[in-house]
Amino acid sequence: MYQKGRAWIELNMEHLKHNMEQFRSLLPPDCDLMPAVKANAYGHGALLVSKALQAQGVKSFCVASAAEGAMLRRNGITGDILVLSYTHPEQFDDLISYHLIQTVVDGDYARQLKRDGRRFTVHVGIDTGMHRLGERWDHMEEIVKIFRIPNLNVTGIYSHLCVSDGKDGRDRAYTLEQIHHFEYVAEELHRRGISGFKCHLQGSYGILNYSELCFDYARAGIALYGILSGKNDKINASVELKPVLSLKARVESVKMLYQGESAGYGLTYSAGKNQKIGVLSIGYADGVPRSLSNRGQVLCNGKPAPVIGRICMDQMLVDLSDIEQAAPGDEAVLIGKSGDLEIRAEDMAGWAGTISNEILSRMGERLERIAV
Repeated sequence: MYQKGRAWIELNMEHLKHNMEQFRSLLPPDCDLMPAVKANAYGHGALLVSKALQAQGVKSFCVASAAEGAMLRRNGITGDILVLSYTHPEQFDDLISYHLIQTVVDGDYARQLKRDGRRFTVHVGIDTGMHRLGERWDHMEEIVKIFRIPNLNVTGIYSHLCVSDGKDGRDRAYTLEQIHHFEYVAEELHRRGISGFKCHLQGSYGILNYSELCFDYARAGIALYGILSGKNDKINASVELKPVLSLKARVESVKMLYQGESAGYGLTYSAGKNQKIGVLSIGYADGVPRSLSNRGQVLCNGKPAPVIGRICMDQMLVDLSDIEQAAPGDEAVLIGKSGDLEIRAEDMAGWAGTISNEILSRMGERLERIAV
């Protein structure tokens, strides 16, 4: 099947390898990467990405659900796969069958695993201040009880830094407090004679802004794909990150919109003069935010083409007036390079009023993923 007929994603695997090497250069020698390939590897394609990383020696991955982990196992991904979120008891079979590591999201969940009776390999989530998942850091007796449940093979503890991307004094102080809470839990467990578990705390910004930390794993996420969450985000680390993903679509049709005519649902765009417009074969069902209606741009033949009208489910309209040679069948670039110009995921996120993580993770399944 021809993969570039409508709309597609191109993945630069050399850039992925480069970014991985950049992260490895920041981390202590005995700290392993545990890439986050949840949400279809932030829209990039979990299987393609995981296979490429595994070929480069990565032995640990983290996902959001047992279903995500099971898919990777069925397709040949080996090593550790950590499920970061809740798994329903009806899905406990998958944890066993596919040799997945389950997060203990709190003490009550640990007891639920205990009642099942089978032996589970787990990492214990520690809530150090984000107040999402995990047993509270100051509930040491509860944490110790989890370690002592006979059918739980506890091989790790972890937490998550919620403002490690922040640069002001408040955010840094809160992050240092979270680090202190996590280190306290690890030290207290050792003091009580509990050992043999691995520790991990850093996500992308934890690595980029606190690379001096020394834990067993680092969960590189959005930045592993060469992207930061926001265009104006600042990081401490001196690294060069290269975007892995490009998003492209075909120009389906080129036509005239005459002065005074309106286009698209709701007739939200009206032509102030005669102009040439193009219909692109991509829409919000593919992950292009509808909030980009009448804002933002794409690239065509190395030139910008503003978005006009409302984004549709399967199509969108752009102004091609300044692109003389634009024709049906041309490539339009929504994320990536065309000629000397580039649109990054951070740019699209800024136009849409969100973060690049959301933009990328919402890329639709019908987009072909092509490794280049």
